[in-house]
Amino acid sequence: MRPEEPSRPAMITCALSGVVADRGQCPAIPYTPEEYAAEAKRAYEAGAAAVHIHARSPDGRPSFEIADYQAIRDAIVAACPVIINFSTGAVGVSVEKRLAYLQAVKPAVAALNMGSMNYAKFSEKRRDFVFDFVFANPIAEIRALLRGMNEAGIRPECECFDLGHVGTLAPLLETGELRAPFQVSLILGVIGGLPGTVANLAHAVAQLPAGADWEIIGLSLDQWRLLAAGAALGGNVRVGLEDNFYLSPGEMARSNGDLVAKAARMLRDVGRPIATVAECRERLGLIHV
Repeated sequence: MRPEEPSRPAMITCALSGVVADRGQCPAIPYTPEEYAAEAKRAYEAGAAAVHIHARSPDGRPSFEIADYQAIRDAIVAACPVIINFSTGAVGVSVEKRLAYLQAVKPAVAALNMGSMNYAKFSEKRRDFVFDFVFANPIAEIRALLRGMNEAGIRPECECFDLGHVGTLAPLLETGELRAPFQVSLILGVIGGLPGTVANLAHAVAQLPAGADWEIIGLSLDQWRLLAAGAALGGNVRVGLEDNFYLSPGEMARSNGDLVAKAARMLRDVGRPIATVAECRERLGLIHV
């Protein structure tokens, strides 16, 4: 087990909007650039240093267009000084298209999915799968995205859904394609990936290469239990409407800010200061906003 860092300032990232959920499921999910900006400001004021963005067109449809990413980025930057992190996760969207919006808009950070997997959601109530698909991220595509990020001065956030994904970090460090400082996100609870238990989180943390600035991403209400464990282990945390709508059973968040406020409170309760934007920018060596 790595040494715990109980007093290290914790970076809070807020994932404002995923690609699956819509306002029929949660009214606070942003669609327009102005709504993204308002949600980012609420998250920032509650303690978030970074926001993770899956772009949408103003009618709510997922978008991989440069214009939509640019409009959302510009609106957020005008509203608050938070760090911008763009998603690159996609099914059926070419590497070239994903690189196009990264290289045109140049966020400070971009997510880099570290391996392929079955990706599913299961309903215990229905006793059936809600959806399932193969989330393909072959190593050749990972390397192409990473090269593009390096060329554009974008810091990768390495998203690991399973231990095999964690194991892919070492060879990329060896080749020099992945360079310190770097972020790692441990995403627990997706069916097809690592189940969301505290034991699995501790084991995954123990496998991380030296120098990883890691965070825990938990799904649904399991998020809060895993956040508490991650905080105790010295990690950073991510919350937001992409991952979870609820503050407690039956209590839906009114905004991303509500989720960040709870995360910040939990971190402080276990003695973890909240990292500022300036601290995070320095820690990760960020170039862009």
